[in-house]
Amino acid sequence: MAAQQNGSVHANGVANGPASPKRPEPEGEQFSFSAEPSLEHIRRLQAEFTAERDWSQFHQPRNLLLALVGEVGELAELFQWRGEVAEGLPDWSDPDREKVSQELSDVCIYLVELAEKCRVDLPQAVLQKMELNRRKYPASKVHGSAKKYTEYTD
Repeated sequence: MAAQQNGSVHANGVANGPASPKRPEPEGEQFSFSAEPSLEHIRRLQAEFTAERDWSQFHQPRNLLLALVGEVGELAELFQWRGEVAEGLPDWSDPDREKVSQELSDVCIYLVELAEKCRVDLPQAVLQKMELNRRKYPASKVHGSAKKYTEYTD
């Protein structure tokens, strides 16, 4: 599998993108993801990577879930003891921002592969869940509040 130009391929097989993460945008500018790769493309890249190594026997739902939890723990460790962190991580060094990028990539890769093994169409599930959340948390009722939906009165 080829890496993206000027990027690297992670141990999970997905190209990581530019070697250095982008610096945060000036305040007020919108952030957006790149259009490619799609979740389906990531799923295919990871399936190919796994098949080439005959790792499917190890990549069953339980194992993938535990790997995902481990990667979330590694991501959490990067934030541990830092106090509040500003959006965009403006006070972080490039190496620390790269570590966050790597750990988030691991989380995404395992999440996508777990969804595949559980036969969950993740993009469609996200749309359905967002619609459910819209009904549970109507903006007119919850604006500016962090309460759980069960705490709101009609």
